[in-house]
Amino acid sequence: MSMTDPIADMLTRIRNAITSRKTKVEMPSSRLKVRIAELLEREGYLNGHTEVQGPHGPVLVLELRYDQDNRNAIVGLRRVSKPGQRRYVKKTEIPRVRSGLGVAILSTSRGVLTDREARQQGLGGELICEVW
Repeated sequence: MSMTDPIADMLTRIRNAITSRKTKVEMPSSRLKVRIAELLEREGYLNGHTEVQGPHGPVLVLELRYDQDNRNAIVGLRRVSKPGQRRYVKKTEIPRVRSGLGVAILSTSRGVLTDREARQQGLGGELICEVW
């Protein structure tokens, strides 16, 4: 089975893991997924991420974060730009996710950044996903 949208697959795996109260979630790794994981970790949505060698290539392992009341740090994830319909935003059009409580992840000419970083650097780009 070939995957047409690995990022949507990543977000779905995270969503499913949260629903089934898992602490870790595994997926095939890629540079983009690792970068998204780094941003989510830095923004406080993940406890950590590691890359291990699996039987079919590198595997990305994400450690999900729960608070003391066992609520997940991630309430929602949304894929914005899809392979069939890419969504690009100018630096002035970068959305504020949940009035600034969430984070949008963009792919810019200077790499994958959060909405805040892209605004600071004055960059627009492809709006990959939103997390809140």
